[in-house]
Parts: sequence; structure tokens; C-alpha cells
Amino acid sequence: MNKILLSMITVFSIAVISCGSAETEVVEIIKEVPVEKEVIKEVEVIKEVPVEVIVEKEVVVEKEGETKTVEVVKVVEREVEKEIPVEKKYDTLVIYSGRGESLVGPVIQQFSEATGIPVEVKYGKTGALAATLLEEGSKSPADIYFAQDPGGLGSVNTILSSLSDEIISLGPNWANSPDNKWVGISGRGRVVVYNNEAITDPATQLPDDIYDFVDSKWKDKIGWAPTNGSFQAMVTGMRIIWGEEKTEQWLEGIMANNPKVYAKNTPTVAATAAGEVEVGFVNHYYLHRFMAEEGETFAARNYFLPGGGPGSIVLVAGAGILDVSDNKDAAEAFLKFMLSPAAQGYFANQTYEYPLVDGVKKSRLLPDLETLNTPEIDISNLGDLENTQELLRKVGALP
Repeated sequence: MNKILLSMITVFSIAVISCGSAETEVVEIIKEVPVEKEVIKEVEVIKEVPVEVIVEKEVVVEKEGETKTVEVVKVVEREVEKEIPVEKKYDTLVIYSGRGESLVGPVIQQFSEATGIPVEVKYGKTGALAATLLEEGSKSPADIYFAQDPGGLGSVNTILSSLSDEIISLGPNWANSPDNKWVGISGRGRVVVYNNEAITDPATQLPDDIYDFVDSKWKDKIGWAPTNGSFQAMVTGMRIIWGEEKTEQWLEGIMANNPKVYAKNTPTVAATAAGEVEVGFVNHYYLHRFMAEEGETFAARNYFLPGGGPGSIVLVAGAGILDVSDNKDAAEAFLKFMLSPAAQGYFANQTYEYPLVDGVKKSRLLPDLETLNTPEIDISNLGDLENTQELLRKVGALP
């Protein structure tokens, strides 16, 4: 033990002080020196300081007939405390989505992979899911309601939580609820999709305003999806902009033209390209998904009505957090992700919707929002789906 400890001393610069001399000689011990008798005393002084511990050691060596004090000038051992982040565990986030799985399934999966938050999604029609949420009330397992239009969000506004300013500020004010209950995630314009073999010059062959499709020349040439949430939001916009009477007249005029009924936007666009109908009332981005797969030979194109009015309204898909959710941290993380550049880029380049966050570019295939003749309307007022559906039933568009 004594020899081992003395060997340890060889690594340090030491000061050797002779008790009988006034001179001080500094030497460096590089090997063990044999002695007749050694007495080793080791004193350890521990001084606590924030984060580090400093240890000072003093070694005293005594020989017969001679005493030398070997002092370690400085021996410092540091113990550094490190903070190791512990990954937060989240419960499964339950999303009720009125947007189809083919549209939002991939970006929801991206969210789960990026955050580690497990997700369970219930897909359905926006209106039907809103009705389910109202029926479930405080027993609903849902944390997030992801709707395809403001109408669905407005219909459940009373059971949504108020969102933080941090989340609300991520998107433009016009795309959000004025009472901070939900945020717009992506923008979609209402258009007339037309068969470009039957209609070769839309500027002269198509009307400027959607109202003019009541003309009898459009008999048997129109496709629509009256059960679709975005269509119903557009009709709600008609009621706000035109009033109840004119909206009812328009619906009766279209019904008189014997429109072909489709379940939603996708088959309406497909039927238009196939020549089943010449025009359809849809959201703009469905066409581009078809063209991405089939190319320029796909026989349909979009027409943004230049006359403005409810046929040119720009809707938003949006989402809010349910009041009854006990998983609000994960729910807030979901909304922040959907308004992140990564998710907004997905909507711009994969589903061809309008991104709502500054700095994210739209698809080059779309016209700038600023160039569209959109009506002046607060989209948060489109939540009166109940009276819209009643009107659609009245004219026979809904059973």
C-alpha cells in the first residue's frame, strides 16, 4: 500500500521543503524511492460547490531521522451533474376526423412519428361526427375534432376549449374562430370543375356566377354532392350572402335541371372527366390529385368563378380541442404540428390545398389567393348547418 501510494505521487509536480534549510527546492519524482520506514497519512477534504465536487489530498511521508513533507500542489477531481431529459409519456390522442384518411392519414402518421404520441383516428363525415360529439357529450373519448369545413366546427363550438394565443397566432386571423375555439389548418376554394372536351373555352361557355347554373341549358349536365360538408358550407354561405329566398330559388333551379348526385367531391370530379356530367360543384384540390396520377390527359379542369359570390368562397379545414379532453398537452402538440412548416408543406404539395402559414409556398398549379374574387364573409358564421340541411330537405336535395 505504501509503495503504491508513493508511486501515485510521481504524477504530480511537488514542492520539497527541507526543515533544516532556508532553501526550497522544487523537484519532480519520477519513480518510487525506497525508504526504511514509511508512515503514510492521507487526509481528504471535500468541498461542495454547485454541480462540482473538489477533492484535495495531502500526503505526509516520514523517514527515520529525517522528515520530509510532500505536498500535492493541486489534485482536483470533478464530478459533473448532468440533467438527462426524460421522455414524456402521452396517452393515446383520439381524433375524430371529418377529413378522409387518404387526405390526412399520412400527415397524422407523421405527427405521431415526430412526437412519439400514439394516435387513434375515427374517420367519418364532418356533419355526422359533429352530431356524434354532441350526442356523446361529456362521455366522448375524443380529444381533437378535425373538420373539413367551418360549418362542422361551428356546430360544436360550445363544446370546444379556448385555444392559447400561441396556437391562434400560428395562422391568419381570417381562418380562425373569432372566439379562439378552433384554428384553420388548410385552405380550399370552391370551384366549378368542367369537362374540357365538352367545354373548350370556359371564359365564354361557363357563367361568371354560380347562380346562373339555374339556366335550363344546364339540364342533365350538373353533378353535385348535397350530403358533402363543404357543399353544405357553401349553401350556408349563400344564405348569408344572398338571403334565404334567393338561396332557395337557386336550389330549386338546380333541382329542376336534374343534377346527378354523388356521395362526395372525388366521384364528382371523376364523373366530370368521364363525361357523365359537364360540370360539378367541388373544392379545387380534388382535380389536382387526379392529375398527379393521370397527367394532362385527365379530361377535367377547374374554373374559379370570376363573378365572386358564394360559388367562389374559400373555406378552411380546421381543428379544435374538446372541452372534455384530459389529454390536452398532446392535443395542443397536434395543432402546433398541423400548423408547422412540415405539415403545411404536406398540404401544399401532396393534397394541393392552400397553406395558411407564412413562408410555406402553395403549389405552382394554384392561383394566388389574392387573385381570386372571394366574397366578404366571416367563415366562422358558416356553422348553421342545421338550418341549411333543413332547407336542402325542403327542396328535395336531401331525403
